[in-house]
Amino acid sequence: MTRPSRLPSTPSAQSLSTGSSTGPSEDPARGAARDAGAAGRPNGRSGGRRRPDTRAMRAALYRQTLFAAGVVFLVVGCIGMVVPMMPGTVFLILAAWCFTRSSPRIEAWLLNHRYLGPSVRRWRETGAIPLVAKGFALTSFVGSFSGAWYFGAPQPVLIALGVLFALLTVFIVTRPN
Repeated sequence: MTRPSRLPSTPSAQSLSTGSSTGPSEDPARGAARDAGAAGRPNGRSGGRRRPDTRAMRAALYRQTLFAAGVVFLVVGCIGMVVPMMPGTVFLILAAWCFTRSSPRIEAWLLNHRYLGPSVRRWRETGAIPLVAKGFALTSFVGSFSGAWYFGAPQPVLIALGVLFALLTVFIVTRPN
């Protein structure tokens, strides 16, 4: 004869008395072992070291690298604004691009700066390069290539400079004024 259960006849009480569960099947011994292993640990974690979140670390390293590059481009761009024959706007545009992805606060400062901001804002709005800047850039390409040739740069360097300056010339000429 079977003995009647002393527990009330509810599904949860039946699962307790028979050892079966109403949800997904689970070995009761494994569940007890799991609970015992996590009992002495904070937040119920099992033992061992936590692995750092590599995605978050990569994102932080990417942002820090872009921020450092943005600072370098900003410094070079500021120098280029006052030193003749050195472009400043190109480096300020690169700095703004870096700060867009790393520090929106510094990007806003750069865009709203009285002297540095207008050329970057104009570039973002229209993609335009003023005619004077185009002439200056093309003249500096010719001067740089001629100087490299005159001072005896190796032929691979001259080829690389020629290809680079040709590509930059096509880009600059195709931009609106």
